[in-house]
Amino acid sequence: MSTATVHEETRKPDEKPLGGRVVGGVANYLDERTSLSGLVKALGRKVFPDHWSFMLGEIALWSFVVVLLSGTFLTFFFDASMAETTYHGAYPLMNGVEMSAAMESTLAISFDLRGGLLVRQIHHWGALVFVAGIGVHMLRIFFTGAFRKPRELNWVIGFILFILAMALGFTGYSLPDDVLSGNGLRIIDGMIKAFPLIGTWTSYLLFGGEFPGDAIVGRLYALHILILPLILIALVALHLLLMIVNKHTQFAGPGRSNKNVVGYPMMPVYMAKMGGFFFIVFGAIVLIASLVQINPIWNYGPYDPSPVSAGTQPDWYIGFADGALRLAPPHWDIQVGDFTLAMGVLAPVIVLGVFIVLVAVYPFIEGWVTGDKREHHIAQRPRHAPTRTAIGAAGVWFYAVLWAAASSDIIATHFKLTMEGVIHGLQAALILGTIIVYWITKRICLALLKKDREIVLHGYESGRIVRLPGGEFREVHKPVDEYERWKLIPDSEYEPLIVRPDDQGRIRGSQRFRAALSRWFFEDRLAPLTQTELEHADEHQHHALAEYGADPTDTPHFRHGQPEITEGDDKK
Repeated sequence: MSTATVHEETRKPDEKPLGGRVVGGVANYLDERTSLSGLVKALGRKVFPDHWSFMLGEIALWSFVVVLLSGTFLTFFFDASMAETTYHGAYPLMNGVEMSAAMESTLAISFDLRGGLLVRQIHHWGALVFVAGIGVHMLRIFFTGAFRKPRELNWVIGFILFILAMALGFTGYSLPDDVLSGNGLRIIDGMIKAFPLIGTWTSYLLFGGEFPGDAIVGRLYALHILILPLILIALVALHLLLMIVNKHTQFAGPGRSNKNVVGYPMMPVYMAKMGGFFFIVFGAIVLIASLVQINPIWNYGPYDPSPVSAGTQPDWYIGFADGALRLAPPHWDIQVGDFTLAMGVLAPVIVLGVFIVLVAVYPFIEGWVTGDKREHHIAQRPRHAPTRTAIGAAGVWFYAVLWAAASSDIIATHFKLTMEGVIHGLQAALILGTIIVYWITKRICLALLKKDREIVLHGYESGRIVRLPGGEFREVHKPVDEYERWKLIPDSEYEPLIVRPDDQGRIRGSQRFRAALSRWFFEDRLAPLTQTELEHADEHQHHALAEYGADPTDTPHFRHGQPEITEGDDKK
């Protein structure tokens, strides 16, 4: 008999094992002083819907955790100082080269510290995945209409997180004080100095004197490891809290409505999924960092204002700002008294600022245009909102062209084109291409809606041909499964605003403008299917099956998986 068996037999029936006693004691101690049990129980029973696209936000969350862990390690070894020193380290090609202490400590992390280069690359790749994860997550939110009431505030918070992520990436990218990061800071310095009256003084304040000064690395370091992360962590917590309070959106399906959530509980299903997905994201970032080199500062050398490396590009997420500067037409300077307005710099900055503000407040703009004040917890298919989807596609194209323009010199050299030709082509793509993409996307959405409508009314084309007694050949359509119909029919249909006079019988210009925008937003929409049309479609399809018989090759669909749980007012 084993020792474990003896222990089990000699234990009293009501006696808990040591581990259980410790855990239970700690839990009771905390609950008696904080009353956390109710919150933990409510959170553990919280139901979340299940769809692969909901994992995009978790990619951003877990990559941010990876960035925090790797960044904490690097903090112990990085020296955020611009004091001049001479390098004597493990990289022989840089020995005897004068550089800043920041550059020297970065080289020491890369070559003298065991595992330092790997952690550096994990940190850098994790930051790129973090920004990309937020961007893709926001695209999912936008194209499915998940930003509508009551989630407008959460959209704004998410967009601020996106801007903060880019700011974190840029400040971290600039810390090594190498040629590449120094040139990026020089561009920022030029953009700041382009502002009349305040530009020069702002640059002096930021850099601690004439560029490059002697304080910028220390100030960026404080922003990168303290101020920006604290703000970002607070906003992430608020973002998740609002998601729990407002309920998670879900896609249309049987038993799902704006009053319930159908899915799986946080404990134990989603906790297990989230834990496993964290290690998947962490492992993927480590694998990329192990195999793909990024930011080899030893190839660039310490920052010197005189050289500019050919073919240098900013990190992808900040490339749109560089591209906007490159696409601005020359000779736009305007002389106003003793001041010169550098419109070649100011115009791109203004355009980018307007673009960013419009994206941030878009939920409020759409709500004002449509007049829709209802709560929405059902995520739309992109085709069900053609105008919004077309706007989103045009915005993505606009961003992509600016991003491509940051590599205009690389495009010209690799494809043996003239630099002027590449710039002019990208300028045309930025303006005309945005309009074309909007029109094509809207036409595609409307065509898909008409196709779905045809399928709902007449069924799928089965490819099965039957011959009627009179010799006529006819294709038998396969009826639409009722589960599939939930996806094909829009969850709701909203009408354009109608201009009505106020109490004094007047119609203001703002009302006319709002009504015109509403008509544009809903133009070319399809009339919603009525219940009578649906009943006729069911009757026709059942009649066809009764007359021609079921398809012998058709097999029933079986759905496997854990039973879902419904949480809300109309539980099934």
